[in-house]
Amino acid sequence: MTSLLLHPGDLLRSRTMPLGAKSPWRAVAELVLLVVVFGLAYGAVMGTYAGPQGPRVLQMTYSAAKVPLLLLLTFCISLPSFFVLNTLFGVRDDFGDAVRALIATQAALTIILASLAPLTALWYLSVTGYRPAILFNAAMFGVASVAAQFLLRRLYRPLIARSAKHRMLLRAWLLVFAFVGIQMGWVMRPFIGDPRAPTRFFREGAWGNAYVEVARIVREVVKVR
Repeated sequence: MTSLLLHPGDLLRSRTMPLGAKSPWRAVAELVLLVVVFGLAYGAVMGTYAGPQGPRVLQMTYSAAKVPLLLLLTFCISLPSFFVLNTLFGVRDDFGDAVRALIATQAALTIILASLAPLTALWYLSVTGYRPAILFNAAMFGVASVAAQFLLRRLYRPLIARSAKHRMLLRAWLLVFAFVGIQMGWVMRPFIGDPRAPTRFFREGAWGNAYVEVARIVREVVKVR
């Protein structure tokens, strides 16, 4: 068990990049492990909609696997364009530090998500409706993402002090990551799983425009209310 995994609070309080291991890239491996462990924890609770019984146990397993997979795949898809931008703006030498700050933020996001899991369970017990459950989980991801930005900005301060270009690059990263993440979340659905539908890892007809579909879901929920 790594030092960071034993003390996730140390990461949340960090003002500089936490390097608990001898090698900076070993620290990245530790941070990825945090993403996996705490992502699994929130995903398992996410999949308990309609109760952890029968086929829903399989949905819990799928949901647990999908949360860290979503974050790590989104990160990997967004990284090449970020590398090119860092190179174009002449700050490629800082790319390693930037990556470690970004993956540390993903680890913090999953820790925050795991802390919100009891709220998700309470929502499931208190409110009926599959679509409201989807929107509530989307809100939890939003809260965790916003909270993790406080750590990201602290970790990025030394980079911005070296070059103001990092401030603009950070904004570009956030835009790209959000765009890719929303679309990846749509492709990888269901994360909760409609209890009236067969349990499966991927839904049929996975591809589509996430932004159009989210707007439609919000409209339907508002109409019902």
